[in-house]
Amino acid sequence: MLVIPFVPLLLSSFSHGWKWPEIIPHEWSVRAWKYVLTNHSQTWEAVWTSIEIAMVVVILNLFLALPAASVLGRYSFRGKWLVEGLLYAPIIIPPFVSVMGIYVTFIRYGLTDSNTGVIIAHIIPTLPYMIRALVISYQTLGLKWEQQGMMLGAGSLQRFLFIVIPHLLPGIIAGSSLSVLVSLNQYILTFLIGGGQVMTLPVVMLPFISGGDQAIGAAYSIIFILMSGITLFVMDYVLKTYYNYRGTIHV
Repeated sequence: MLVIPFVPLLLSSFSHGWKWPEIIPHEWSVRAWKYVLTNHSQTWEAVWTSIEIAMVVVILNLFLALPAASVLGRYSFRGKWLVEGLLYAPIIIPPFVSVMGIYVTFIRYGLTDSNTGVIIAHIIPTLPYMIRALVISYQTLGLKWEQQGMMLGAGSLQRFLFIVIPHLLPGIIAGSSLSVLVSLNQYILTFLIGGGQVMTLPVVMLPFISGGDQAIGAAYSIIFILMSGITLFVMDYVLKTYYNYRGTIHV
């Protein structure tokens, strides 16, 4: 059932002028794939740029989300609901509301038309997912394990590396997976902040989907799906390996 929606996409990528009401393409061609897989199409450059930006965004999100999630997950204080609302606002507020404000601000600070500006812009819609995943992990961790480690003589760094991080690892993987997928799917932010100079796969792909060559758009879509699917597979593999390792240690 999951594969069925992708069958027309695959057929379209090998078609030449597939139009309604034809059930299958009347003419076949590998023209779209030849274009997509050649160097002058910028496909591989766009794929690498997309992955590079997503990975940097994940690392920065971890540094920002760990302290925020620790406070939100383990402590109660006045105005906590307001802080949570501000941190989760990018998930709730429509992108168009904030994009133009971000764009104007980045122009003032000279962050447009650069990878750095795009990376900072991608943090805004991805950080809430990382924070939420880590908050749940911190809520189940509490403070008792660290307090016990302190009583046994463990320093703050030892407690963080050997108590906190192993417990947070599933949340880190979940938050990283969501951050990667959200970053890979960003088109408006990348197009405006990058100014057409930062070419990610959505920026290269969307013109063909929205009114250009449908066959090339379908081929790009398949590459995009494979890129996202491989990312999820790697995250899932790491998570299963981690749990298997913990099970071996406990035995």
